[in-house]
Amino acid sequence: MDFLQEFSSEGIYTRHAVDENPDDHNFSTHFHERCEIFYFVSGNADFLVEGARYPLGVGSLLIMRPTESHRVKILGGERYERYAINFSVSAVESIDPEHRLLKAFFDRPLGRGNLFLPMEFGEENVLAIFAEMCGKCSRYEMKINIKTHLFWLIDRLNRAWLKRGSADYAHPQNISERVVLYVNSHLFEEICVPALAKHFSLSASQFNRIFKQATGVAPWEYITTKRLVAAREKIRSGEAVQRVAEGCCFGDYSSFYRAYVRHFGCSPKNDHG
Repeated sequence: MDFLQEFSSEGIYTRHAVDENPDDHNFSTHFHERCEIFYFVSGNADFLVEGARYPLGVGSLLIMRPTESHRVKILGGERYERYAINFSVSAVESIDPEHRLLKAFFDRPLGRGNLFLPMEFGEENVLAIFAEMCGKCSRYEMKINIKTHLFWLIDRLNRAWLKRGSADYAHPQNISERVVLYVNSHLFEEICVPALAKHFSLSASQFNRIFKQATGVAPWEYITTKRLVAAREKIRSGEAVQRVAEGCCFGDYSSFYRAYVRHFGCSPKNDHG
């Protein structure tokens, strides 16, 4: 992977990346603690979000909220180019403390309504906006470009989302989407793979296979990672670590502590962001 340009400042991270000969094995499912806006420039790929599959075309734009699992699925060897922006919710609060501009990110079911098409932005040159946010200039100029363009982009996304009206978020019929939805709705409860499999009248091996095909990761890895990311957000907002561990359904504090250090590389008591 060649990062043509990347920049990080004040809760916002931008990048412009290219793979001349992409290999699907080099891309895996991941989760972010921040919102993400992904813009597809070229390649032959689909995008998987929480079990839903979105075909990518030139100018496709996808949004993900924190902990929404996603990955690109490379379908061919064509040059794969994209832009991405990750930003914390707090980064927009100076202008939008009520988070009204973030409805497209949060006011929808997981894995539903992530894709925005070029026609939803009219004649706006969205590619040029991303290019300016990932351009080469002084650090001060870059910070100005990113902040002004980020709010422009979020505003246009919000307008496009509102134009959709009452989006049809019908309950998914596909078994893979159904199992992902069910796991998320019971994420902070006592759950285990055998019980989840039984709920869908599947064997544990069948459930594991369906879940991994949908998300790219094994069920327990998915559940643990989501719980850890949720725990980190609560800890950084000031909640007591012990209470967070219990609320995020970790059986005992020692297992929570070990998982936290292994995943984030620091103690939960010393994680101040």
